[in-house]
Order: sequence, then C-alpha cells, then structure tokens
Amino acid sequence: MSGSSFGNYFRITTWGESHGPAIGVVVDGCPAGLSLSPEEIQSYLDRRKPGQSRYSTPRKEEDHVEILSGIFEGKTTGTPISMMVPNTSQRSRDYAEIASYYRPGHSDMVYDQKYGFRDYRGGGRSSGRETIGRVAAGAIAVKLLDQFGIQFLTYTKSIGPVEASPSRFDRSQIFDNPLHMPDSEAAREAALYLDTLIKKGDSCGGIIECVVRNLCPGIGDPVFEKLDANLGKAILSIGAVKGVEIGDGFAAAKSTGSANNDPYTRSADGDIVKLSNHSGGILGGISDGSDLILRAAVKPTPSIAMQQDTVTKDGQGIQVRIQGRHDPVIVPRAVVVVEAMAAITILDLLLASIPSRLDNLKRYFRSIRDNS
Repeated sequence: MSGSSFGNYFRITTWGESHGPAIGVVVDGCPAGLSLSPEEIQSYLDRRKPGQSRYSTPRKEEDHVEILSGIFEGKTTGTPISMMVPNTSQRSRDYAEIASYYRPGHSDMVYDQKYGFRDYRGGGRSSGRETIGRVAAGAIAVKLLDQFGIQFLTYTKSIGPVEASPSRFDRSQIFDNPLHMPDSEAAREAALYLDTLIKKGDSCGGIIECVVRNLCPGIGDPVFEKLDANLGKAILSIGAVKGVEIGDGFAAAKSTGSANNDPYTRSADGDIVKLSNHSGGILGGISDGSDLILRAAVKPTPSIAMQQDTVTKDGQGIQVRIQGRHDPVIVPRAVVVVEAMAAITILDLLLASIPSRLDNLKRYFRSIRDNS
C-alpha cells in the first residue's frame, strides 16, 4: 500500500493499524538542534486521545509515545525521528461480525475492491487511530514554527447546526469544554444536541477552524505547489474530512469582486497591508502575511447504533446496527489533527521557500562561512 507519506522537505510516514501492536510515524527532515522531549509530544497527543468525555469513544488508551530515534541529549540530531504509540485497548471481537458485510459510510467495500483483502478490525489503516502519527509529527512541526513566531489557534467552529458566535468568542473556553468550542453558550447548546443524538444511537459532524498567525509572506509556490492546494490535500487526507475552504471559501462564490477583493493600504510603520482578509491569507497560492484562515468540514461518525441497510460480501441484503466503541461526533478529537496537518504543510513549504531567492542563499552560505 503506497500513499502513507506526506511532504518533501519535512516528510512524514505513518504506519500501523488500529488493532495491531502499535501505531507510529517516521519524521524525516527535521533540522538538528531543536530541543524536544517526549513530554512535549505527549501533551499534543493528549488532545486527541479517546475516553476523555461522553462525546468520544469509551475506548481507553493512554496513547503513551515512545521516541525511538533522532533525539540525543534532548535535541534533534537531524536524522529520522521515529515515534511509536502502543495499542493497549483493542477489542477485536467487537468487529468479528463485520468481516462478512459492508458498513455504510465506511471504506470496507472499496478496500475489498482495491486490495481483495482488508483488516476489518476497527478499519485497519482507515481507522481514526492512524492520526496518532500525524499528531506526533505535528507536535514537532508546531514547535519548529514557533521558533519563527508562527502560532496556531484551532477550535470547533460548529457541531451539527450549532455554531460558535463571533460576538462571544473566548479563546480561554477552547480547552475548558469537551467540545473545544470558543463559545461557552454554544458549547452547552451543542452538548444538549449531542445528548439527543446519543439517545437515538445517531451521530453528527461539524466544522473545525484553524487560524495561523504571524505567517510571513512568500510561503508556497505557484501552480502545483500552492500553499492552499497543499493544505487542501493535507486536510482532506484526514479520514472524516469532506470539505476544505480558505478565507471566505464557498461564500466567495456568492460575492462580488468589489466585496471580495482585499484593498491595500500603508500602515503607520510603512508596511503594505490589507484592509480585509477575504482571501484567508493566501493569494496566488502564496501566503500574503495576513492571518491564514482555514476550515474543515467533518462528516458525521459513520458507525452508529441505529438500524441501517447494507449488503453482505456476496451481495445479500441485510440490516445492521454497528456495535463497539465509537465517537458520537469526531470533530473535537479531530481539532488537533487539523492543526497538525496544517503545521506539517506550512513547515514543509517554508523549508522549500529558502532557495527561492539568490540573496537568501547568499545569506545562508555567508553565515556558514562566518561561523566556521
């Protein structure tokens, strides 16, 4: 199976299955000299681990990370960083029955059609646990970008029909409620909505918003390596994501040029700045120095306890109720996954931008000569 690697200069390769011995990632391209500890990776992983509220799967996993290579005396060595998280709470018996039929909304049928074989225990590689490797790698990318002052603010914008209000936006609330919404009133309303779905055995989706601040202009290349194009690929590679938009996104289709264009002016410091940010911080596939604003649409959890129609592997029609431990909503645990993939993409393109100008290369090699 190909397709398990992402990035060119900062490259990650995830490995492992939901019910195998472990899940992990290999990160290649991390510069030497970054102070990095297992605790820093763990704090990032703790944001996505299951069993933290009634709105996530009751599967209890500590998701304890082990760094196997690439770190010496607390700093990165410039060699591949390999990280592993053991699976400790598998209950494969919960999935024995589904080996004979195709779950609606899952990749069961297409895996069989493509490979002629599939690991039906928790979905194998298509399981949400695959994102553990992305989050561990994302923790490194976030810390590297922090060296340049680039900051991330990622949160749940909506759960089902309930949306956080910009007028009540409170950053401190994001980690104070299990849904990671920046609006306490909306979080309470969303919780009540989820409670009704749980009683029915149903699920819902939502929208995650990621804001990247202090991103310098010039990240991304025209045509096939655009920042927004690569972000789209990265975010859409997350299993439950069905849509991505930058800035005004789909709303721009209903706008006019006069309303959608961002006028320029000169700031008091003499810098050229935009008066608005409908573009979401990207123009022509290149960052423009404004806040990068990205949103991901996450579908409802397909594993639900309600009765659904499907077929067996030989085409016989049956009705099923999915058993096992499943999230009634994927969004809260996917917040950190969206942030991780955004950080990995931005870092990869930031590193790619270094040789875009001759004066950058001259400064780099001059500094090496002066320090030798």
